[in-house]
Amino acid sequence: MAEMGKGGTAGKLAISVQKRLTRAQEKVMQKLGKADETRDAAFEEMVANFNKQMTEGGKLQKDLKAYLLAVKTMHDASRRLQDCLADMYEPDWFGKEEMDALTEDTDTLWLDYHQNIMDKPLTSLDSYLAQFPDIKARIAKRDRKMVDFDSARHHFSSLQKGKKKDEAKIAKAEEELGRAQKIFEELNVELQDELPSLWDNRVGVYVNTFQGLAGHQEKFHGEMSKLSQNLNDIMTKLEEQRELKKDASAAAKTGEGSRSEGTNHSESASSAPKAPSWDPWNAVTNGSDGDLPPGFLYKVKAVHEYAATDGDELELKIGDDVLVLAFDNPDEQDDGWLLGVLEAHWLQNKDTSAKGVFPENFTQKV
Repeated sequence: MAEMGKGGTAGKLAISVQKRLTRAQEKVMQKLGKADETRDAAFEEMVANFNKQMTEGGKLQKDLKAYLLAVKTMHDASRRLQDCLADMYEPDWFGKEEMDALTEDTDTLWLDYHQNIMDKPLTSLDSYLAQFPDIKARIAKRDRKMVDFDSARHHFSSLQKGKKKDEAKIAKAEEELGRAQKIFEELNVELQDELPSLWDNRVGVYVNTFQGLAGHQEKFHGEMSKLSQNLNDIMTKLEEQRELKKDASAAAKTGEGSRSEGTNHSESASSAPKAPSWDPWNAVTNGSDGDLPPGFLYKVKAVHEYAATDGDELELKIGDDVLVLAFDNPDEQDDGWLLGVLEAHWLQNKDTSAKGVFPENFTQKV
């Protein structure tokens, strides 16, 4: 059985070698013009379109993969940048929790964008291109079978034209011609149906690929724009807080200098308790002394907003009128800070329960 197997293999190899030799001889004869060649201009155009389509599809696949790699690179760069900001962002700065959440959301958005492109546009394109190798192989096989058909046709014709006709050889050649023609035509008809359809399908593939990519890009950039705006808002608030603290510190230093100058002029004046001052203008606008809160000194108007950060601070809005009060214990007064109650609150409630401290440089005396 083993010997028969070897013999069968050797026989197939001999047939294969003979076919290649016959095809090579046929092609030489055709090139020399000594044998006519089956030509199909319409099919040759189909094959040219197929090769063009396969080349363009391969380039699109390559460029889309390069785009995906660029997205991954940008994601890595964005992650490092966000991590750097998160590491530098001190716990007591404004929006620390929002900043941490924003960092996580940004990373998730990049991951989703990369995965969506890979799952849809690229996967669809890969499936489209997967059919090309098989069709290319069948085109090559069709070309080989066409040469076999031409060779069988020429052999049959030469036997018919020969002076000494061998009917047995002619019959065998005719049988081989019919078999070669059948194999060739089956492949030829299949490809003539498939190639035009494949050529037309490229439009839908390109539309789906770029439409899907554009949709994911639009969604990604829209969401990223929102995150970028949130980051900008956090940075703006952080800068505003820094400016407020800087202004308060400068005002405190100014107040300390003024108080030192007053001490040099008169120690007795600085050590004496601060007495409420009476302003005839305030008496006219706010009523008699009995209508003013205890310890009233003067009135100021807020020229900047101030957000209270502690329970003993007074919230200010631009335009608020504040009645400045004397501290019960002058030692409790911090440099650059005043104690007061909103005039609107006093006029409505006639009590100082809502009094609080506020930065002096956020107001102007009226």
